Amino acid sequence: MSNQIASKFLAEFIGTFALVFIGAGTAAVVGDGVGLSGIVAIAFAHGLTIMAFAFAYGSVSGGHINPAVTVGVLVAGAMGVGEAIGYIVSQLLGGVGGALLLRIVLGGAETGLGTPALAHNLTLGITSLTIAPAAGFMIEAVLGFFLVTVVLSTAVAGRAGSLAPLAIGMTLTLNILMGGALTGAAFNPARALGPMVATGNFTDAWLYVIAPIVGAIVAAVLHIGLAWLAHERPVAALGSAAKAPAE
Repeated sequence: MSNQIASKFLAEFIGTFALVFIGAGTAAVVGDGVGLSGIVAIAFAHGLTIMAFAFAYGSVSGGHINPAVTVGVLVAGAMGVGEAIGYIVSQLLGGVGGALLLRIVLGGAETGLGTPALAHNLTLGITSLTIAPAAGFMIEAVLGFFLVTVVLSTAVAGRAGSLAPLAIGMTLTLNILMGGALTGAAFNPARALGPMVATGNFTDAWLYVIAPIVGAIVAAVLHIGLAWLAHERPVAALGSAAKAPAE
């Protein structure tokens, strides 16, 4: 393994480790059944972490920090299969590592460690809402679609230059503001599986793994189609800082 490839895998490990430790940690500290202020805190914890590490590691690995993003970049033709597998393994290990450290510092798994879950009897005014698995799948898939669409249209296409991490972090924040109370708004298999492994709670794990990947694939196919209709390249030429995965 070359030093360049190893540095990409390490960057993805560290970025995902940070996302779970900070993002899931905030969710664990804020607790279940949070109000608007709690959701805002969780949303910004995730969004700012992604933005910071995308700025930090964008020139190293592209700052995917999410297996669904890596799948989308792969389908869009910006990286090879072998490299994508290495990214995903690194992200999953980082997610588990971040959750295990979170379990240590919080003294156990009683807080849930920010494990995403479908809403049950969520109070909405004078009524309550329970999210069925089918609805949860759609929410996670759509949120994953939004994130990967922004990643492909900014970082991968090279349209946003050095501001791509800002757009990506904002998208993550907005997604969680919408879906945080409904599904936990993981739309990231590593973000979901890390706390699940650390707590031993794998409820609806299939949903949190498959749904964002489905959304990512749809986003990549649409990205390629729109680029073809506009007679543009779906992937920017090498040399852009955000194009490290394609090197």
